[in-house]
Amino acid sequence: QVQLVESGGGLVQPGGSLRLSCAASGSIWGTNEMGWYRQAPGKQRELVATVTSGSSTSYVDSVKGRFTISRDNAKNTVYLRMNSLKPENTAVYYCYAGLRSPTGWGGYWGQGTQVTVSS
Repeated sequence: QVQLVESGGGLVQPGGSLRLSCAASGSIWGTNEMGWYRQAPGKQRELVATVTSGSSTSYVDSVKGRFTISRDNAKNTVYLRMNSLKPENTAVYYCYAGLRSPTGWGGYWGQGTQVTVSS
């Protein structure tokens, strides 16, 4: 059974930094695109950043220059480094991964980790 487990969320002051991690475990035969989404209270889930298997990255405009997505293919792990955090970045952050298991390719989600930016 494939699982994505996130860590690294928490409370941080405006201007601070956090690094989120998301590790995939189970019978994984391959990985495709991985990414981070977020959902703020009363809002729809939105894409924050993605990284392909070849490490090409993309970001939503509001986080460009402040957030960095990366991955470690050997560990089946994706990271999101968040700098210069703002109160509007407060949300539950979810990781996503396209993974190949013995049953084929599928999309998997983490359980979410809360990020709160507040003084």
